[in-house]
Amino acid sequence: MKLLVISGGRHPYEESTPILDKFLNDAGHQVTVTEHASILADAGKMAEFDALVFNTRRENASGHEDLTLPKASQDGIIDYIKSGKGFVCLHISGCGSDYWPEFNNITGGGWVTGTSFHPPYGNFRVNVSDASHPGAAGVSDFNTDDELYMGITYLDGNEVFITGTSEEGTWPWGPDRADTHMPAGTFPLGWTKTYGSGKVYTLLLGHDGKSFQSPEFQKMVLNGVDWVTA
Repeated sequence: MKLLVISGGRHPYEESTPILDKFLNDAGHQVTVTEHASILADAGKMAEFDALVFNTRRENASGHEDLTLPKASQDGIIDYIKSGKGFVCLHISGCGSDYWPEFNNITGGGWVTGTSFHPPYGNFRVNVSDASHPGAAGVSDFNTDDELYMGITYLDGNEVFITGTSEEGTWPWGPDRADTHMPAGTFPLGWTKTYGSGKVYTLLLGHDGKSFQSPEFQKMVLNGVDWVTA
């Protein structure tokens, strides 16, 4: 498949995107990587790709307004996916609904700057909650080094296939690193949905290079590409 990967933003993409590029290519895909979101507004160029992969943080906060998606790119994504093309959205790539509410409907939910949170980066258990889901094909419960997102937006109707469980605790959080209580619970970490005639695959794992080196993570990303392009 021909894949367009959009990268860039306030995350260690200099670590993760080269790993993503390599394992997608190793699986036989043709990959184009760019940090220039203007391509999303070019319907002719976008038509050349079978799926769009976001490994990027395009937000309207923290001094990164220059990375927000302009209206033409927003419309380009909507038209692209609604036409029947696929979209794979990794980790914090689903943020942006603060300035583009429709993005939340596309992804099924995701990180909201100032509202969402997570315990410290570390090792935790990922549970396959739906072994019959295509996203979980070839994957069993596993441990990974990553971030377990909480306080995200989440829409009804998403088909969840993996979750993570966290114990209650208090950890430093926010710009001032204030002690913040975080609840115990089981949280969705991967799901699928449709948008128009297109398929959307959201995976909240994938913070950094180490997270991207997880064999299970790589397998789930490849599963996502297969599912959105089927």
